[in-house]
Amino acid sequence: MNKEIALTPEGQAKLEEELRHLETVRRREVGERIKEAKEFGDISENSEYDDAKNEQALLESRIARLKEQLRSARVIDTSDVATDVVSIGTKVKVKYVDGGESEEYEIVGSAEADPAQNKLSNESPVGRAVLGHKKGEVVEVAAPAGAIKLKIVSIKAA
Repeated sequence: MNKEIALTPEGQAKLEEELRHLETVRRREVGERIKEAKEFGDISENSEYDDAKNEQALLESRIARLKEQLRSARVIDTSDVATDVVSIGTKVKVKYVDGGESEEYEIVGSAEADPAQNKLSNESPVGRAVLGHKKGEVVEVAAPAGAIKLKIVSIKAA
């Protein structure tokens, strides 16, 4: 029972590139580390070997997670996104009602969220609050310090 993951074409390409890199370059590098560590002799007390095997386990876990995300992906055609309401694949400019500051966010699926780049997940508190709302509407976001009110200033395709 896999949860569908929404991705933009850019997000899908990024995940596919990361997967290719991990499956080719990183696997080879980790394999070399394991091989070198084995050459040190007894692996039962070999910390380099243990570290390399742990790195291999983490790498394989990440590869499996990426494959699952790509298998469960629903790619959003950003050229066909409606801009009358906020949805995945739109950029929304909001104004903080109390502070007066404005911020522009791109609404993306959880797999490609990057708050540092103003790419907010549709599952984040702000993303969830603005989804489905129109320009001019005021939405409320639950935050630890109390509710924050945002006015949707504009909506455009990403």
